[in-house]
Amino acid sequence: MNIDISTIFQIAGIGIIVAMIHTVLKQMGKEDMAHWVTVIGFVVVLFMVVRLLNDLFQEIKTIFLFQ
Repeated sequence: MNIDISTIFQIAGIGIIVAMIHTVLKQMGKEDMAHWVTVIGFVVVLFMVVRLLNDLFQEIKTIFLFQ
């Protein structure tokens, strides 16, 4: 499992960008679009975390099953 600091920075970067876009859209009066941007950003980060958790569980399985 190769988790390095760049993955954490990618997730933080996505969060910052989504927050800025959400704020700009909300100030423009397009609150529904702002909420969709937030949901899409959440889904992207969720997929990244699920992939990392999958790698973690594979590593744990390999360690405890001695494969």
